Amino acid sequence: MVHQTMNSSSASAASISRMTTHMRSRWPSPGWLGLRGLAVAAILGMALGCAEPAQPPGAAATRVVPPPAAPPTPIVRARARWVPVSWGELPGFGDDRTRELWPALLAGCTKPADGWASVCALARVLQPMDDAQARDFLQRTLQPYRVESLDGQTSGLATGYFEPLLMASRVPRGAQQIALLRPPPDLATRKPWWTRAQLDTVPAARASVRGSEIAFVADPLDALLVQVQGSGRVRVTESDGRERLLRLAYAGHNDYPYKSVGRWLIDQGELRGEEASWPAIREWARRYPERINELVWSNPRVVFFREEPLPDENIGPRGAQGVPLTPARSVAVDPLAVPYGTVLWLDTTEPLATQPLRRVVMAQDTGSAISGAVRVDYFWGWGAQAETLAGRMKQPLRVWALWPR
Repeated sequence: MVHQTMNSSSASAASISRMTTHMRSRWPSPGWLGLRGLAVAAILGMALGCAEPAQPPGAAATRVVPPPAAPPTPIVRARARWVPVSWGELPGFGDDRTRELWPALLAGCTKPADGWASVCALARVLQPMDDAQARDFLQRTLQPYRVESLDGQTSGLATGYFEPLLMASRVPRGAQQIALLRPPPDLATRKPWWTRAQLDTVPAARASVRGSEIAFVADPLDALLVQVQGSGRVRVTESDGRERLLRLAYAGHNDYPYKSVGRWLIDQGELRGEEASWPAIREWARRYPERINELVWSNPRVVFFREEPLPDENIGPRGAQGVPLTPARSVAVDPLAVPYGTVLWLDTTEPLATQPLRRVVMAQDTGSAISGAVRVDYFWGWGAQAETLAGRMKQPLRVWALWPR
């Protein structure tokens, strides 16, 4: 899903080499787990190389003391510097419902980042029974790093996105005249392709997409919104009158850069910077319907889709990592700063209130406006509440990356 944005615990965690003892005391016993318990022991043995070597019969017992682990060092990436810190630096880490991370974590582990194979193998077997066990698992397997820009900036921006739900028709019908498109046959022959304004005004441009229409919607802002978000759910009326729910998944664009319609309204003097939320954009369009084309044409980028079935409404769209996104636990990042599949700790605030939003999430998506080290787009899910929250989210942010030891 490639989109554009619209707008405490203990000190340093113990080494994973202590995990076997921990599992006896905190996790269900092998007898209760049966084969799963044997798998735990096997994986732990492989991950840790763990047991002391067996002594020959009659030999005196000798304790093998491993050398102390080297302290973690900073990690420098193309657009970020990661500085190792203690777990005590993560504000509110002990208060999160950490067990809720597991669906997103396991999804990410189907396409793990380099260095994550052992942690993912453990995570698949050691399903935590509560938040405390989930936190303990993260602390024993991962090392926290403060994410900062290459010039040392530790503060950044959190925005939000969601998956829209649109009402559409397979054929032009009544007010439903605005087409959502699959990639047209001539897309590769023009670099760049037609702009949004040209598609609406140039006969040759309109002719080039004839036959590429997936469905038609009534509101030009709905068409713009699903393109900005990069994915959408569509309740479509078929030509025989039946309705069905499907997903439009990102399939490409016209090679023009994305330009924010909110930024355009600010530059026009129509909105102040703090007002440029998606609800405010919709309200402006309601008051000035004669200027809607001017508004949507300010963004030349056209996004194309492919149609996918949606047999389970609880499964999110696929992000750039290639795995389904999990509401409130998946975020979009700049992959040159944070690799896909990284566990992150966010410190930001709720978009409609002043209370903190401190949460462990997975980096599983990206977007053209998501650039830089301390920058995330938070996936709120789908539905009206998700739209409201995503449309108003523009919050200060700090980020920590949790990476395998």
